[in-house]
Amino acid sequence: MPAGIKGVSMLCSALLARTRAAAPMAQETVHYSHSEKDFILSPHSKKAPKRMASLMELKEIFRSADAVCFDVDSTVIREEGIDELAKFCGVGDAVAEMTRRAMGGTVTFKAALTARLGLIRPSYEQVQKLISDNPPQLTPGIRELVSRLHQRGVQVFLVSGGFQSIVEHVALQLNIPTANVFANRLKFYFNGEYAGFDETQPTAESGGKGKVITHLKEQFHFKKVVMIGDGATDMEACPPGDCFIGFGGNVVRKQVKEKAKWYITHFDELLKELEER
Repeated sequence: MPAGIKGVSMLCSALLARTRAAAPMAQETVHYSHSEKDFILSPHSKKAPKRMASLMELKEIFRSADAVCFDVDSTVIREEGIDELAKFCGVGDAVAEMTRRAMGGTVTFKAALTARLGLIRPSYEQVQKLISDNPPQLTPGIRELVSRLHQRGVQVFLVSGGFQSIVEHVALQLNIPTANVFANRLKFYFNGEYAGFDETQPTAESGGKGKVITHLKEQFHFKKVVMIGDGATDMEACPPGDCFIGFGGNVVRKQVKEKAKWYITHFDELLKELEER
């Protein structure tokens, strides 16, 4: 080969090698799923895959939590408060179906709440009479669990899409300060007739429970916050919550049971976890 051609050939080879070295190689998509590990790596990702917390790690977060947030309806209490109010006002069946769809995550929470309350239109007197004549029934084991958390110095909050007046009644039974209650507020006219609900409350919309947890972390500097509940709005609160525990002791929401890594049906299961430390 003539010297000139040979030199050009060597130069091209060197430039090609340099180009290959500098060009980032496309990374293949990797998905690995197991009961204890989940890895996801997107194409061209430059970061290491984020490993989802294992069941063992979730249990450790619960045992060392600064705060535990409980949903109320069908979790802390056996009923759905809005369904009980609907029955009391004579529109139980229609509202129960709306609640089922809302908790399954098929409609936005605010849309479902607006529609349900539009049917019920409860008066102030009816709400108070419901509480006095048909007080909420605590789920077995919740009193003992909250008491044990308090003994360990853990802050307990009730974060509910239900109504403030009903949830505060539940809080008093569990020695939870009413300041630790986050729920929806009904509005009434001066004559006691229904006037709507406070739509500015974070718990009035999907994603609202996560906003409450973010607020708690910012205000109290909690490092580990656990959310326990039966519905889709509870599950979506993690993150920012550090651990979600699905609860099916009163009603089983299929979507939650399938997606929650930690799912229980009795609060004794959590009491046993606390006894291990």
